[in-house]
Amino acid sequence: MTETLRVVAAGDHFVLPSLITSAISEELREHPFTATELTLGWPLEPFGSVAEVEEASDAEDEVIDALRAGGGAQVLVTQMGPVTERVLEACPELRLVVVCRGGPVNVNLDAAKSHDVRVCFAPGRNAAATAEFTVGLMLAALRRIPQAHELLAGQGSWEGGAAYYTYERSGLELEDLPVGLVGYGAVGSRVARALCAFGARVMVYDPYVHGEIHGLRVPSLDELLRRSQVIALHARLTPETRGLIGARELALLRPGAVVVNVARGPLLDEDALCDALESGQVSAAALDTYAREPLPAGSRLFGFPDRVVLTPHLGGASQAVAEKAARIAAAEVGRWTRGQPLAHSLT
Repeated sequence: MTETLRVVAAGDHFVLPSLITSAISEELREHPFTATELTLGWPLEPFGSVAEVEEASDAEDEVIDALRAGGGAQVLVTQMGPVTERVLEACPELRLVVVCRGGPVNVNLDAAKSHDVRVCFAPGRNAAATAEFTVGLMLAALRRIPQAHELLAGQGSWEGGAAYYTYERSGLELEDLPVGLVGYGAVGSRVARALCAFGARVMVYDPYVHGEIHGLRVPSLDELLRRSQVIALHARLTPETRGLIGARELALLRPGAVVVNVARGPLLDEDALCDALESGQVSAAALDTYAREPLPAGSRLFGFPDRVVLTPHLGGASQAVAEKAARIAAAEVGRWTRGQPLAHSLT
């Protein structure tokens, strides 16, 4: 007789526990399992460092209690649950942790390995959502959409919008616009395809990607910047790419350029961007990620309400992302249960 698998679905208010349980039910149609559902506080409650892990909900006790219930769970599927040394030590039955994110930063990987616990994650779950959000922010910055909305909906001023119909303040359209993409991974490649459909002149700089691309491959970052009216950042954050776009790089852009960042905040020197906005070298910017999050109240970025579009790290916030994350995680549970190789395992 097949042993019943015991699973804890430690979701939150984005990746709902019910989504995880439902996805596992579809994956394990012929294998009995029980699921204990736990709802953690994110995003209504902030994440942070918990013991030795990062970007986790402060819920070690809740996770331990859920894992211990019913004789001890073998599988934990979570997005923000802290998988610390303390959690692993307290739950000896645990054998598999699946994190519904692009990386398991909330898991102590060394401790998991020492406790013989496999760890998986869910890469690519938010690529389409982030790409769409990037194009949306780009259009918002180019066409002054948030500013026009605030004039009409916030201030009730139809006449105030007339200023955005003057030649000097009217926006740019994507068709024929030279747009440079820094990075051509899962997100950047989707953005390139979308911009090509708009008729933009897409250029790409990514020294790690070979083969056919959508757009024109440019051999150096400096050349890309010199040729671009708009740049969008899609590089991974590494020691080499931290501060990738600073004062020197912004000065290479065409005058009045537009900067878009929905990747990682530290890729961009925010003070250098503000200097370029003040000088007019950069005419507008659209940002979803920042060097410090939440964005500090005293940030200089708040000083350009007519030229900068700011959103609070929402690029990956779509219902489809939550559903995809649950399905990717459930597929890993299915592979582990059937004794198959795991697709996205780090331990």
